[in-house]
Amino acid sequence: MRVIIVENAAQVANAAAEHIAQVVRSCAAADRAAVLGVATGSSPIGTYNALAEIARAEQLDLSEVRAFALDEYVGLDREHPESYHAVIHRTVTEPLGLNPAHVHVPDGLAADLYEACQSYETAITNAGGVDLQLLGIGANGHIGFNEPTSSLASRTRPKTLAPQTRVDNARFFDSLDQVPVHCVTQGIGTILDARKALLVAQGESKAEAVAAMIEGPLSSMCPASALQLHPDATVIIDREAAAMLTLRDYYEHIELHQPHGSK
Repeated sequence: MRVIIVENAAQVANAAAEHIAQVVRSCAAADRAAVLGVATGSSPIGTYNALAEIARAEQLDLSEVRAFALDEYVGLDREHPESYHAVIHRTVTEPLGLNPAHVHVPDGLAADLYEACQSYETAITNAGGVDLQLLGIGANGHIGFNEPTSSLASRTRPKTLAPQTRVDNARFFDSLDQVPVHCVTQGIGTILDARKALLVAQGESKAEAVAAMIEGPLSSMCPASALQLHPDATVIIDREAAAMLTLRDYYEHIELHQPHGSK
């Protein structure tokens, strides 16, 4: 796992956006469209805005990029402003100029959620797999909506949200009662299938989860720790999010002395 520590949230966004842009460029050079995994939540918003700036400055065409969202609430109408269909359209599809037909979000309204989840897995496979999966991290270490004790081999499936996750997300709704109890989410195994994983985190509220992810044991109690198993995972965090890392100085030393030819 590559750990990049920068000064502030703006630098997190800029560094992450450049990582994504490089994947888009590489895929374009190979004469194919990139397939991106996209996340909701507050952490990735700056990254999407910075990527839009890169696209404008470089005339980088993102219209053919395919995108797959990590998760969706169960039972929330797609027109609801906090459904992830709406959030992804508002924060990803429109700012980046993606073709809405190429942007996919799990179906939280399906009559058969399990069948819909399997269809989502099939759609990712048929797209050639995800080139880069962008991630945030919850205060309890969740990625996607994979709450603590989620199977590290899990695939896209329905889940019950942890009470703390609902409390954390209540700021997006008028009241806690309006936050759905259930969701559908890509599994940890699904996330690990991406060719590259990129996680961003900012602020002291994420410091404990970041430390558990990077330096703690591989454990379902911190689902994000599964990224320790990924062959090409990058974590970009600001100094506040890095505050509880024991080897913080070493990670910064590594970045100053990258081996020749390293990614």
